[in-house]
Amino acid sequence: MVSFKNTYLTNIYKVSTPVYEGPLDLLLQLIEKSELDITKVAIAQVTDQYLQYLHHLDAYQPEEVSAFLVVATRLIQIKSEALLPRPVIREEGEEDPGVALAHQLILYRAFRNAAEYLGIRESSGYTCYIRLVPPPKIEANLDLGGLGLSDLVAAANDIFSQIGDNPTIKNVVVANHVTIRQKIMLIASLLKQKGKLSFSSFLSDINSRIETVVTFLAVLELIKQKIVQATQENLFGEIDIELTASLEDIDQIELEFGE
Repeated sequence: MVSFKNTYLTNIYKVSTPVYEGPLDLLLQLIEKSELDITKVAIAQVTDQYLQYLHHLDAYQPEEVSAFLVVATRLIQIKSEALLPRPVIREEGEEDPGVALAHQLILYRAFRNAAEYLGIRESSGYTCYIRLVPPPKIEANLDLGGLGLSDLVAAANDIFSQIGDNPTIKNVVVANHVTIRQKIMLIASLLKQKGKLSFSSFLSDINSRIETVVTFLAVLELIKQKIVQATQENLFGEIDIELTASLEDIDQIELEFGE
C-alpha cells in the first residue's frame, strides 16, 4: 500500500495496485457508472450517492475515513452552490471548488488508466521495451581509439621537428634609426639651398611614422631656436618653413627633445 499527498484536496488517500482505492476512485466510479462526463455539474449529481456510500465506512480506520469526509464536504459545497438561484460571486483569484475537483478527477483517471496499462504489461511479462528505430550512425571526425600517451608524444615530436630554425638577426629587417639632430641638419641643408620650403616637402620621401614624428620635432626645435620661421596663410593650409638666421654652429644647439 502506497500513500500519496493530494495537492488539490490537502488530504492523503491510499493507492494499491492493480486497482486504485480512495475517495477519488469512488467519485470517479460513480460518475462513470452514471455515464457522465467529468464536469462540475456531474460531480453535483453524484453527491447523494457518494454520501450514501459513507455510511458503509464504519469498519475503516478514522484516518482513512477522514479522506472521504474531506471530499464529501467539497461535494456538499458544490451541490449547494448549484442549487442556489443565482451563481456564486467569487473574489478575484478565488478558485471554483467544482472546477478544481473536476480537474483533479481527470488527472486521477489518467494516472489510473496508465497504472492499469502498466499492470497488464507486467502480468504479461513485458518488462522491457525493444528499440523500434536503430540509433543514428555518427561518423567520427577523429578516431583516437587505441592511441596511448607514447603515440601522442611521438606525434608531437614529429610536428616540432618539421619547424625550421628561427631567422638569425642578420636576416631581420630593422627600421632605420633617425635622430632629431640628423633631421635638423638635413632640414637646415635644404633650406640653405632653397631658402624657403613647405613642411610637406620634408615628408615627401618618408614612409615611416617614426621618421615623420622625428621630422616634426626637428622643425619645432628649429622654430624654438629662431633659426626658421613657420607661416600659414589659410586654415589647414600649407605650412611654409623659411630660413631666418645664420646656420653657424647649428650642430652645437641644445635639443629640448633629446637626440
